[in-house]
Amino acid sequence: MTEASIIIANFNGANLLEKYLPSVTSQQGINYEVIVVDNASADRSTELLKSSFPKVRLISLPANKGFSAAVNAGIVAAKSNLIALLNNDACPDPLWLKTLVTSANTHPNIGMFASRMMFAHRPEIVNSTGIEIDRAGIAWDRDSCSRTIGPNAEVFGPCGGAALYRRKLFEDIGVFDEQFFAYLEDVDLAWRAQSKGWRCLYISDAVVMHEHSATAFEGSPFKNFHLGRNKIWTIAKNYPIELLLLYMPAILFFDLGSLPYTILSQRDLSGVRGRISAIKDMRSIMSKRSSVQSNATLNWTQVRSLMQPIQTPWTLFRRYRTLSTVLKMPPT
Repeated sequence: MTEASIIIANFNGANLLEKYLPSVTSQQGINYEVIVVDNASADRSTELLKSSFPKVRLISLPANKGFSAAVNAGIVAAKSNLIALLNNDACPDPLWLKTLVTSANTHPNIGMFASRMMFAHRPEIVNSTGIEIDRAGIAWDRDSCSRTIGPNAEVFGPCGGAALYRRKLFEDIGVFDEQFFAYLEDVDLAWRAQSKGWRCLYISDAVVMHEHSATAFEGSPFKNFHLGRNKIWTIAKNYPIELLLLYMPAILFFDLGSLPYTILSQRDLSGVRGRISAIKDMRSIMSKRSSVQSNATLNWTQVRSLMQPIQTPWTLFRRYRTLSTVLKMPPT
């Protein structure tokens, strides 16, 4: 019996697969399958998988359809009712999957489980212990850049780079939104899940080493575009109208206020283009919003209780600068 399915989305990541897939196929104490969904890679990814990892199930998409579409294809093909997502730039501990599955069996009413992700080049520093989101719609990796390992705790959602979900959750709320292509699709899904009463538990002993943004580099125009666009879509889809009216001034203040820093530091307008794209394609997002809001079982005060207080501008600036500093640190 297959106890869990690991799904890895890949695009031109042959070097990453060669480096990290052996740790994925060497998980201990559990019966599982590994599915790699390849987004029409132009490198040697598919050849590598066929020659060096014959036990890995390969799903080849005809074009690069993005992270969301790739993992959705994997979810459909998976044999198990427990679905683990893992980035192709992540190296799991040998007991990572067993630890998550054991937690899922221990907590049958929890729908999502977050891993402890550490920076691969600085394994003493936390990359993520799940997703947090504040009432201005800003999402971030919980405990990012901390050197303190906290205990198991409920969090807003798991980072999609190393997470476990129940199939029942996907059957209830739907899968990842393929319109997002990449980035914040895990935040959108966590929000939809929480709005229907699905909770998330962070599991401290489920450890993964992660090369942060190895596929699309931190601060790249590609990443800035999709983050800018998808943030607006996430808010538009998921905010109850009462919260949207209450926090719209803060949402606009922080979102528009971040643009000058992004433009000056990255020297491009990708973040601006992302926001323009979000507005142009808002009609389809609003149709999805209608479905999300009508299916929600939590009221707006309950949803607000899941969110963090609004952060100060200095806190946000310090968070981004600290991440930049950690990414530039030499390996240990």
